[in-house]
Amino acid sequence: MMAEKLNDAETVVAAQQAQLVDLQNRLSILGQKTRELEERNTEQSGDLQDISDDIASLYARLGVAPPSETQLKQATIPSHLLAISPNENAAIEKSVSDFSTIIPALILGDDWKSYVMASSEYLRQRNMAPKDIYRSFSATELEDIHKNIEESFGRKQVTCDKYDYMIAGTCGLIGGLVDILYVGTPTASVLTPAADASIDKVVQLFARLNGWKGPKEGSDPIASAIGFLEKRFKVNYDQAHGSGKNGVDGLFKMGTKNHHLKSMGHWPDIIGLFASISDQWKDTATFVSDGRVIVIDTTTFELRGNTVLAKIYGGFVNWLGHLLSDVAGSSGGRGQDKSGRGSGLPIPFYGLLQFVTAGNFGQHRQSFAQIAVQVFERGYDLRHGMALALPVMLTELLTRFMSIVKNYFVGGISWQSCLSVGASSPNLQRMLLVAHGSLVLLDTADAGLRSGGNTIVFLLRANLIAWTRFGTLALEEILSLSHSKLDTDAVHTALMSEYERMLH
Repeated sequence: MMAEKLNDAETVVAAQQAQLVDLQNRLSILGQKTRELEERNTEQSGDLQDISDDIASLYARLGVAPPSETQLKQATIPSHLLAISPNENAAIEKSVSDFSTIIPALILGDDWKSYVMASSEYLRQRNMAPKDIYRSFSATELEDIHKNIEESFGRKQVTCDKYDYMIAGTCGLIGGLVDILYVGTPTASVLTPAADASIDKVVQLFARLNGWKGPKEGSDPIASAIGFLEKRFKVNYDQAHGSGKNGVDGLFKMGTKNHHLKSMGHWPDIIGLFASISDQWKDTATFVSDGRVIVIDTTTFELRGNTVLAKIYGGFVNWLGHLLSDVAGSSGGRGQDKSGRGSGLPIPFYGLLQFVTAGNFGQHRQSFAQIAVQVFERGYDLRHGMALALPVMLTELLTRFMSIVKNYFVGGISWQSCLSVGASSPNLQRMLLVAHGSLVLLDTADAGLRSGGNTIVFLLRANLIAWTRFGTLALEEILSLSHSKLDTDAVHTALMSEYERMLH
């Protein structure tokens, strides 16, 4: 479709240029004819003046008074004197014919399609073909076009000064100190207990919205709410052991501390959603262990709904409800470990680390996938992920805020302009990269020093949320450097807008 529109545009441009050249040639002819007429008119005026002088001299010699204007008006010229010879008539007709062809025929059409067809016919009659639009412009015009394109669609370059880098580094330093002092490991964190309490309140609120009447006298409220949700949102893939139960016997090792990680349906991300709906639909359970995907058959499970869309929606609701029943630990799992937290849900996409079977770490020479499972078993779950996200959010917001403040007070940019630039500013992207790089540097140094070479302890102290954010920013920076200097999305949008304007 785009190629067809471009071909039509080239046809129209070529026809318009041909008509322009034709018109310029005709105007040149018209100018020449005009000059010839002026010369003849001048000659005739001179001849008439000579004749008038001769007549006046003749009257004077004869001693006769010249006729008055009234007599001249009443006089009649004999018809034989007004007759035009055939040669003179042919010359007049040729002049009229030449003049009538001076103005070229216009290219007309009722709509864009007919206008393109008329342009194509105009070119065909003159044995001309459409040419590349860029070849239709002169060198000066092309230079102006390139300059306008660069100004309108050129990618803005990074112009950060030393103060921008100082601000970004300081913001990352603040976030790193918060991470070191207040996050730490799941069991020693200052922020994780607050995240646990917040999740407990959310679970109880969700349970009440679904009909929970509250705990029985003397029972634990959160355990009661979790138990209610587990019964309300049952799933067929909730096997908690890797042996001796529900057909998982002997296939792989799994227990109550890690079954939320190994069961793909318990992942709180898009992968977990698809796995959950698939398992509910096909009466299966999907697990990941040591880099392998294991699918087993389960007892018959019927999704609610009379249509496909209704069943998919029912599977989504069931998945979400079951996640909320497990996010604060299972009803039987809370209190079994030393922390009393129970096994929650993994951080989104954390389960993919089980496919990284490379490496040979620790005394028992374990792979990275096995290390990741042990880290999860020690409390590195979604609730701890909320605590990990706080220094990352602080670094992000503080950097953006300070960038706006500097642009306003130092750069003289209005508040509205500062706010409207947003993430599209390459300066801001570079500042965020430096800020999160500083955060990751401090976090990695702290984890490395306090771990004493223990890989599990190192990962427990590492902020994977900060690493992920820094990784995405670094990838964006690399892609921006590898792209062309033109913003192709902006060019495409402008071209499509112009085509739509031309067509309408």
